[in-house]
Amino acid sequence: MVRVLICDDQEIVCEGLEKILGADSEIEVVGTAHNGQEALDLIPDTKPDLVLMDLKMPVMNGVMATRKISGQYPSIRVLILTTYDGDEWVFDAIRSGASGYLLKDTPREDLITAIKGTIAGGSYVDPAVTGKLLGNIAQRAPVSKELSTFNLSERETDVLRLLAQGLSNADIAKQLFLSEGTVRNYTSSIFAILGVSDRTQAAVAALRFGLVDLNELD
Repeated sequence: MVRVLICDDQEIVCEGLEKILGADSEIEVVGTAHNGQEALDLIPDTKPDLVLMDLKMPVMNGVMATRKISGQYPSIRVLILTTYDGDEWVFDAIRSGASGYLLKDTPREDLITAIKGTIAGGSYVDPAVTGKLLGNIAQRAPVSKELSTFNLSERETDVLRLLAQGLSNADIAKQLFLSEGTVRNYTSSIFAILGVSDRTQAAVAALRFGLVDLNELD
């Protein structure tokens, strides 16, 4: 059972998320907070595994709350759920310890998958903002010259380049005229070669090691 604390300043959003998440037998909503300070105050009693965190809130915003939760409760995951797809606050939230972030128009099935996957150690970032986020990370990351270490094939490099731009397997398949199953096989191979476990980590590695040009993410 995944214990989730919802933090959003809009009551109607909290109520909607409670209904969506409460319908899943593997998720328990243990509380709702309307600002970051309320979330911090509730943690000792509710003992969540994950906090679903909004960003712009009164009293204490989601960035500050994420930083405090990550520092005081390192075992608790924070997943950002926001309407802002290009706000610097989102980058700050990731740097403050958030495990990933989604936009509020994320389908309910994908939200539930992201919550469970985050608890399992994955990183979930909405495709609409992946390029901006990875570009922000890459500007701070050293670039390796030892590209031959990875031995990616030309087709694997093509898949990785599109993956780093935030495209789904279905979109990659369309662009490269491949089946989705073939793309999944390529991504699995890429993960193994780069030594990563998910798409976000693969894209970050691609940028850090110069396998993908930062300009391609514009």
